[in-house]
Amino acid sequence: MAAADAPSATLRRRDLCNRGIRLARKMRSDIADLLDIYVERQGLDASASVAAVEGVPVAATECWSEQTGTQRLLDNLAAYRSFRVLLAQMLEEQREQLGDADTTLGRALAAVLLQVSAFTYHLEELLQLESCGPPSEEGAGPPALPRLSLFEQKLRGLGVLRELAQWAVRSVRDLRQLAKPGPGSGSAPGMAES
Repeated sequence: MAAADAPSATLRRRDLCNRGIRLARKMRSDIADLLDIYVERQGLDASASVAAVEGVPVAATECWSEQTGTQRLLDNLAAYRSFRVLLAQMLEEQREQLGDADTTLGRALAAVLLQVSAFTYHLEELLQLESCGPPSEEGAGPPALPRLSLFEQKLRGLGVLRELAQWAVRSVRDLRQLAKPGPGSGSAPGMAES
């Protein structure tokens, strides 16, 4: 019976990965549009350098090729849970600063926040399929950040959006890797070690 379920689980994983890739690509495109709007509305220079932002997960990893499929999913899930909190905070700050005067930026931020939430749910579904289930969200997310000046909030927001764009790219790579049949795609110990 388990042998008959294996092809079904493989097809389901591949289908979920392909849908996730489409979601991540759409999200990446919308984040690029949001970045343009954000820079313009906040009066920032698009080439502004932003130092690493506390609480923002970094997409780059030195050992990417050595990660198992499950580890990739767990890293993605932790990152998107953090981004969900950070984007909600950005949306709240934007409303405090501008009220309803700038509905374009508010709508764009809210739309990307919804996509991040949907993608988070999608990753949880994939983890369920991998038979490990998503970890609890208790204590998840970035730590409470100190109150920042208006300019610092704007720069932090720019850093958040840039890193989120990088995560969308990484997510596509991770899901492509997970969708591949054979070694390196699953979560079984040793599969990604060769």
